[in-house]
Amino acid sequence: MIKKQIKVAPSLLSANFLDLRKEIELINISEADYLHIDVMDGHFVPNISIGFPLIEQVATICEKPLDVHLMVEKPEQYFDRLFNIGVSMISVHVEQNIHHHSLIQKIQNNNVKAGLVLNPFTSVELIYDNLPYIDFVLIMSVNPGFGGQEFLPFTIKKVEKLSNFIEKEKLNCLIEIDGGINLENAKELINAGVDIIVAGTSIFKAYNPLEVIKELKK
Repeated sequence: MIKKQIKVAPSLLSANFLDLRKEIELINISEADYLHIDVMDGHFVPNISIGFPLIEQVATICEKPLDVHLMVEKPEQYFDRLFNIGVSMISVHVEQNIHHHSLIQKIQNNNVKAGLVLNPFTSVELIYDNLPYIDFVLIMSVNPGFGGQEFLPFTIKKVEKLSNFIEKEKLNCLIEIDGGINLENAKELINAGVDIIVAGTSIFKAYNPLEVIKELKK
């Protein structure tokens, strides 16, 4: 069996914003595959995070592709500026939008990978029809809106269920996981079918972030 190449996306939400250049330079020299950016509008989730001025500045110094997770009520209003910035991945929530396919098409038509996001208590069956058309699914393993939360173990079963369906249907859709991921639970998630690990606190608050990223990729 060919060993799966796990990708790691450190979450900017957990970085030290008082020394952001240093944090991003750390990611640049690491084995990380992406930089994960959470955008919150204070409506879809009860928090506000990163706006366009900061994302634009981050993009000028970050050497990793940008993976943007939109926790907002009207994600389509953010698309054009994100396209201009040159992000590589954009994901939108299924809980907020009913016209998933049209949003996915708009993202992909601009040469950006498109994903759908599921909150922890949202059923994976809701996106089965969308799977042939999207590039990845982001499963939240905490309730979205705040970093540093404790991992919800039942989401491992969700990953496994989704992975089995993707394999059965012979689809190319990847599975991304975000929320409370660390070296202790990563292995079980990878065994369940995860392809991309988003990790914030466990990387940026670690004594040796470079080593944590390296270990996660193993």
